[in-house]
Amino acid sequence: MGLPEERGRSGSGSRGQEEAGAGGRAQSWSPPPEVSRSAHVPSLQRYRELHRRSVEEPREFWGDIAKEFYWKTPCPGPFLRYNFDVTKGKIFIEWMKGASTNICYNVLDRNVHEKKLGDKVAFYCGDGVLPCWPGWSQIPDLREGNEPGETTQITYHELLVQVCQFSNVLRKQGIQKGDRVAIYMPMIPELVVAMLACARIGALHSIVFAGFSSESLCERILDSSCSLLITTDAFYRGEKLVNLKELADEALQKCQEKDFPVRCCIVVKHLGRAELGMGDSPSQSPPIKRSCPDVQISWNQGIDLWWHELMQEAGDECEPEWCDAEDPLFILYTSGSTGKPKGVVHTVGGYMLYVATTFKYVFDFHAEDVFWCTADIGWITGHSYVTYGPLANGATSVLFEGIPTYPDVNRLWSIVDKYKVTKFYTAPTAIRLLMKFGDEPVTKHSRASLQVLGTVGEPINPEAWLWYHQVVGAQRCPIVDTFWQTETGGHMLTPLPGATPMKPGSATFPFFGVAPAILNESGEELEGEAEGYLVFKQPWPGIMRTVYGNHERFETTYFKKFPGYYVTGDGCRRDQDGYYWITGRIDDMLNVSVREKIGPIATPDYIQNAPGLPKTRSGKIMRRVLRKIAQNDHDLGDTSTVADPSVISHLFSHRCLTIQ
Repeated sequence: MGLPEERGRSGSGSRGQEEAGAGGRAQSWSPPPEVSRSAHVPSLQRYRELHRRSVEEPREFWGDIAKEFYWKTPCPGPFLRYNFDVTKGKIFIEWMKGASTNICYNVLDRNVHEKKLGDKVAFYCGDGVLPCWPGWSQIPDLREGNEPGETTQITYHELLVQVCQFSNVLRKQGIQKGDRVAIYMPMIPELVVAMLACARIGALHSIVFAGFSSESLCERILDSSCSLLITTDAFYRGEKLVNLKELADEALQKCQEKDFPVRCCIVVKHLGRAELGMGDSPSQSPPIKRSCPDVQISWNQGIDLWWHELMQEAGDECEPEWCDAEDPLFILYTSGSTGKPKGVVHTVGGYMLYVATTFKYVFDFHAEDVFWCTADIGWITGHSYVTYGPLANGATSVLFEGIPTYPDVNRLWSIVDKYKVTKFYTAPTAIRLLMKFGDEPVTKHSRASLQVLGTVGEPINPEAWLWYHQVVGAQRCPIVDTFWQTETGGHMLTPLPGATPMKPGSATFPFFGVAPAILNESGEELEGEAEGYLVFKQPWPGIMRTVYGNHERFETTYFKKFPGYYVTGDGCRRDQDGYYWITGRIDDMLNVSVREKIGPIATPDYIQNAPGLPKTRSGKIMRRVLRKIAQNDHDLGDTSTVADPSVISHLFSHRCLTIQ
């Protein structure tokens, strides 16, 4: 694999170092000695040893990790069976098939009863706006709310009780093992409770991001035939009020029109109160929360039920449903190139092993850490690194309902100081947004607790990486730049904080059990320094098992192009040191063969082609220059920071395809 030798720690990351990272042999930063000394993987040599074993002996490597979890019955047969080659038959992956367990039991009961962590905080949160209806104090709020507020928290024992109560609620509503439950909620505590309750009784949760439209919700409910919906009256996104119940009602009406009536909708009272109009409310509605306006919602008699009323009637003990390791755990939809979302299916046992292990090693988790992932649970990052991964390790986390710029651009760093966050995980988009406001909103806060910084969602450009490292991390925090997908379940290419010398913009090396390769268009593996298709040669426990209801699409999308490999759909470059750099989606192109479908008004006047885009030496695309080129305006202003001026000349002189 050509891993580099360990180097001494580099300097402060000057502008010269930034430009070195944009081309040629990129500058690297080795982990600080104080980080390496306490790390689970303290050196590059130890990483090499563990990675080699995980790839060459996956059954033994993952078998040892599996011993750390509770299994109702052991694996009776082969630990791993799979086929990645469509020419040899159906694609399948089986880890520990026949063994039985329950992921909710492992992330809650095991921590409370076996590890004696019942009194440990599972989630820190601000109270935002507190409810004032009778009995609210018996239902702890675990939210770092949209509005700053006093600290509240929930322990592992308290979370277990709430999950058991809602598990009983679902069973009373007729939900059984294998049923699908749609969840359409913002980042409030009940979202965590709902997804874990589904897992406890063997139902599949299908979480739909609360920013999606009613049409998107309807489409996902129909595709997986969800029999129950869980939603919220309303929530704030910064200053914007979102009436989520109204959108949910629209989605259920669309389902009704398509001959799929959803028989039950459980509604969390987050901000407002019910409006009589579509049938009487089943009981007296509790008052609205303090400091909130009246949020009027419609009430559908016979379908809508209040969460809090159901919970008050539910018992606080619930025997888990013991599931096969290969039973489905959840469905999460990701957009497809055809426009129809794909229902990615993850299974109980393999997903549990993988998210627990990636969380432990990628963030170098220790018992005293406070972890904060800013992602929404509506995305895979929130599934894996807000809920399942941290809880599987007995971690204390922050649950964040707000946005980075509300009520001001200090919000993230004030929360870091408030809860003494040690491991922080966010998106390059957020980093670039906050960069625009300068260093002062960051440096006015201590941030002394921070030990590891992480990025997720897209490759981070070197300029943002350096700001994150120098300003947010004060040049002392390793950055784990993680590459992975909804389909992979967890991290695939990533640094390890105590072991990996970092290069700005590179996802560095594969995680344990991951065997990457770079292929050319003919499907030939490229060795050494190369660029092409990123693929994986063998399964890891967290890999998706199918597309819900459409296994043929699963095979076609991920395995047909290069038989024998899982195809990520991403391009990748491997440099002379063996570092991996994600270059973007292979299918990021404009389809111009559908004139009769999109109409003349939507077709481009012409398409320009070039071997690259005008970028600064730090990798930032100069969109100002692109706009000038699009207008055929040669007055470009200052272009001294362009890394390759020939790209501009090429774009001006090559209009490769004119559409008539």
